[in-house]
Amino acid sequence: MPFGRRITREKKTITAMMAIYCRDHHPGYEELCTECVCLLEYAHRRLDTCPFQEEKPACNLCEVHCYSALMRERVRAVMRYAGPRMLWPHPILSLGHILDKLRPAPQLKKTRRAQTGKARSDTTPE
Repeated sequence: MPFGRRITREKKTITAMMAIYCRDHHPGYEELCTECVCLLEYAHRRLDTCPFQEEKPACNLCEVHCYSALMRERVRAVMRYAGPRMLWPHPILSLGHILDKLRPAPQLKKTRRAQTGKARSDTTPE
């Protein structure tokens, strides 16, 4: 399934951040270490299945938590470290990420199942 520009840019951004983090925290590897490759693949899978796709907000502003608690904490550590170090090597990706944080987070549309469940609870006698 082809992805739009927004998801493609998000994947480039997390890849660049992961490269900076791994280079500085796991020296001795020419490419990403196994641990960082696993985390990057996880992040890419989460982006692939993001319910918002092209309207995706910055993850920290999103009402949907796609990442497990452990992985969310690991990605936060990468972003906390690499985010400030992204400006010089990746100015366009950095600017895009900053602008994404200014976007309002969209509301997740209710699914048909959720709507019918609510309707049932409204009609049950007390």
